[in-house]
Parts: sequence; C-alpha cells; structure tokens
Amino acid sequence: MKVVLFCGGYGMRMRDGSSDKPKPMVPVGPRPLLWHVMRYYAHYGHKDFILCLGYGGHHIKQYFLDYQETGSNDFVLHGGEVRLLGSDIADWTITFVDTGLESPIGERLRRVRRLLDGEEMFLANYADVLTDAPIDAMVDQFAATPDAVGQLLAVPPQAAFHVVEVNDGNRIEAITALKDMRLQENGGYLVLRQEVFDYLPENSDLVADACAVLAKEGRLAAYPYNGFWQPADTLKERVALEAMYQAGHTPWMPWRTDLPSASPVLSAAAH
Repeated sequence: MKVVLFCGGYGMRMRDGSSDKPKPMVPVGPRPLLWHVMRYYAHYGHKDFILCLGYGGHHIKQYFLDYQETGSNDFVLHGGEVRLLGSDIADWTITFVDTGLESPIGERLRRVRRLLDGEEMFLANYADVLTDAPIDAMVDQFAATPDAVGQLLAVPPQAAFHVVEVNDGNRIEAITALKDMRLQENGGYLVLRQEVFDYLPENSDLVADACAVLAKEGRLAAYPYNGFWQPADTLKERVALEAMYQAGHTPWMPWRTDLPSASPVLSAAAH
C-alpha cells in the first residue's frame, strides 16, 4: 500500500529559532523522525511513499539525495571500498511533492490524489509520532469494514492535566486525571479509502473537516491502542525520545532484533 506522509508543517511548538528544518526532520538518534516513521512502515512491507512537502521541503529532499546507508547499517571497509551488510532504503520508492507552504492537511492530500489512482486503500501519517502499533492488524481490521471510509489509530490522552467538575456554586465536585478518563485521541496513523476525497473540499482539513463528517455518518472507524505511542510535538517530548534511543529502549523500531523487547507503555515522556 502507498503511504502518504504530511511533512510540510511549521512545527512551531518545537521551534527554537536556530533552525528552519521542518518538524519531521528533527533527529532521534542519527536519523530524523521522518525516517523512523518510514522505516516502521517499510518493516510491514509498505515501501511506496508520497511525501507532501511544504515548509522546509528542501531539507527533506536533500536528506534523501545525500542519504548515507552507513549511518544505520553495518558495513565492511576494505581498500577504500564500502560493502554494506544491510540496507534501509534501497528498495523504497519516494515521491516528493510540493503541496504548498500554507496548505492544511486535507489540501495536501488533495494535491497528491493523482498519485493514488488505482489504490483502493492507502495509508496516511503526520510523520511526527512514533508507535509500535501493529499496522498490519490495523489494515486488516479496516479491510473487514468496507462501509468505513477512514480509520485512525485511537490512543489514550498523553497530557498530565487534571479535569475538574464545577457545580453551579463554583465548587469543585471532582478532580480526574485526563489520562484516567474514557477519552481517546487521534494517534496520527490513518488508513483511508478513495471515497475520502469526496469529503475534502478545497483548502480543507483532513480530520476537522472530512473525518468529522465521516464520524457523524458512522463511516469512520477506530483502532484503539494502549501500547507505546509517543508524539514529538514539543522539545520535552523529543528529548524523551532521544533519551529512550540512547538507552536502547526503542519499541517503535521492530526491525531492531539486536535490542531487548520493550514492555508496552503509554508514553515515554515524563510529565
């Protein structure tokens, strides 16, 4: 299946003023978030990628044009020649598409529609969240619900906020941790059918517009998941991911057979 990756946003919550790289290019270990997401999909056999570029798109293009396989693969150096013992992206197909600097997600998807012709179903992702969710099981569930136009990974809220219930006399009657409430949030991993384009008018948002209407019509499915899911929206969250990588605790990297298995957790970030 083809994988559409939205990697053209500004990523303002992570900006430190010292770099103009888009959020998916923020590194975790020696590779950017975008690579980790793509490597995850490739592990499950999905290696045909469409990158919806916008802000800082030249950084993403140049990264793959200058890609060095030796950065994450073992190799032998002999007589000045490199012999790789493994490969990351040799069998990937990556299509780079400028989808506009200010385009909302739905519009970015509309602008690559022509590249999805003939695809009954396709995958989509914001390219800034890591997980160990079984994407193959998610796809199988979606395939078994032909009346659904879209499906998204649904995960527990990550914020450490507490919700208060206030009565008419302005007295608090209850305090509940957000993570303990029966709520789930969009996990950023989606499976879609072609019909989604019927719900995407020009300059629309994928979730707030198309998915909201599909939900009202009962045509949006969820894949609830309580395992590892870690966003990288803020510097704090990125630091948490980097700490996990340095400690060898990388549940989002199922291809790494040299590392111990990780026990399921809701989030790596300390709040």
